[in-house]
Amino acid sequence: MVKLIVCLTGMPGAGKSTIAEGLKSRGLEIINMGDAVRAEAKKRNLEPSGKNLGKLMLELREENGPGAVAKLIEPLILKSSSRIIVIDGIRSKAELEILRKIGKVKLLSVNASADTRFKFLQARGRTDDPKTKNVFEERDKRELSVGLTASIAHADESISNNNQTKEELIEHAYKIIKTWTD
Repeated sequence: MVKLIVCLTGMPGAGKSTIAEGLKSRGLEIINMGDAVRAEAKKRNLEPSGKNLGKLMLELREENGPGAVAKLIEPLILKSSSRIIVIDGIRSKAELEILRKIGKVKLLSVNASADTRFKFLQARGRTDDPKTKNVFEERDKRELSVGLTASIAHADESISNNNQTKEELIEHAYKIIKTWTD
């Protein structure tokens, strides 16, 4: 059985995790790339602040190559019995290449304006979410520096999350994924 690996990409706060949560409630298995970095931070006894997680993400890539975070989740995908796995938070083509060795990869880009994304992140309130516009912009630059632009540009499909309800966003993503499984 070839696994379908649906990769969600997009700038921080665009709606990837919202889609992932909604797809999980529909029975799809979700693996979050950020959770893999947070787990690694815990192993290293690092506080899960935005600054620490960003630095760790860059260190992992420096130590183990640009696909390092995908390598962290590879064992989770391999031991999964699910036919479809959704990966929340793909940032680079190198990560996609690692996942392509495991299964059939499809890339879904989630897009939203900077103002929309900043509002979403402030409302979400995770420990690594930016509290100020400056920190938000620094995070965007860091994310773009690891290849996020290329993964967004090479998406198989894209969704705009500027004027959709949460339910519409999830349904839109679900319909796209269903076309990939037919």
